[in-house]
Amino acid sequence: MITAFADWLQGSAPILALAPMQDVTDLEFWRLIHRYGGPDVYFTEYFRVHGTSTLESWILESIVENPTGRPVVAQVIGGDLDAMVRSVRQLQEYPVAGIDLNLGCPAPVVCRKSAGGGLLRDPGRIDVLLAALREAVAVPLSVKTRIGYDSAADFDRLLGVLARHRLDCVTVHARTVVERYRSEVRYEFVKRAVGALPCPVLVNGNVFSAARAEAVLEATGARGWMIGRGAIRNPWIFEQIRCRRAGRAVPVPDGRAVLEYVEGLLAATSAPALREASHIQRVKKHMNYIALGVEPTGRFLHAIRRVTTIAEFLRLCREHLDHDRPLLLEPFAVPLGPRDILAGEAGC
Repeated sequence: MITAFADWLQGSAPILALAPMQDVTDLEFWRLIHRYGGPDVYFTEYFRVHGTSTLESWILESIVENPTGRPVVAQVIGGDLDAMVRSVRQLQEYPVAGIDLNLGCPAPVVCRKSAGGGLLRDPGRIDVLLAALREAVAVPLSVKTRIGYDSAADFDRLLGVLARHRLDCVTVHARTVVERYRSEVRYEFVKRAVGALPCPVLVNGNVFSAARAEAVLEATGARGWMIGRGAIRNPWIFEQIRCRRAGRAVPVPDGRAVLEYVEGLLAATSAPALREASHIQRVKKHMNYIALGVEPTGRFLHAIRRVTTIAEFLRLCREHLDHDRPLLLEPFAVPLGPRDILAGEAGC
């Protein structure tokens, strides 16, 4: 696996990566999305690292039991230098293809601890941290970052820091931390990163179709894509991109194919002894994204968020999806409140 990922990085073929999304892109989701073609490389949910942390068992499970046959990169988040070094050394005892440092999570609880996107307020701290990680990491070392904390004014300085540490890959989500997911993605910053960094750069943010993926790659010169929310909504997206690039017909699912996927998600989010209400809450984390691609008014999104039973959930999904009409699953401009999770901090 390690060699396979290194070969992807050193080659010229575009890379398709699944973005890590906390409490969403877990082992069971990997099993499901792999059935639809899946990405070339999977990034884990982030391991929370601090002075007394241990490696989360459920994330380790996705590494050890990886059912896809594709490389797995372990993502870490934190700001404690000694703890980070300790954790990445422990992670390398498992079959990881690389280590990825999260410099982008906009969740306030993370940023207050000077972790994730919060570290972007202190490029000097990032410099020290990357120096220590580069010494401790023998597998490919990568970074997933935003373009700044509350502005992109220091982006060039950040690129200079990243360039100093022999990184193997950098993923750029071209929004600031405080913008979260509300603004347009500024792909010109990805292009700047491509020009400034000696390693492959992946583009992240608002890649929701094969056509969009191709346009973004052409505009930025990136080596590939890291896709999160677009893959939750449309698990066919990785295969659609491959087909478009190969000149083959791009598969478009109909409503019943999407319904089958949703039923698969319902099964994937179940667990022994999990109460029905808790199960519904788990699958709603995925349905938030899927609902944006089903119909334009927001009625389905509004209704699915309010179901409380599996029977009600299935009835509503069948009402909207039990048909043979094609669904592009590209997001509609569904009206969202300013504090809506889809416009806020979800999806680190």
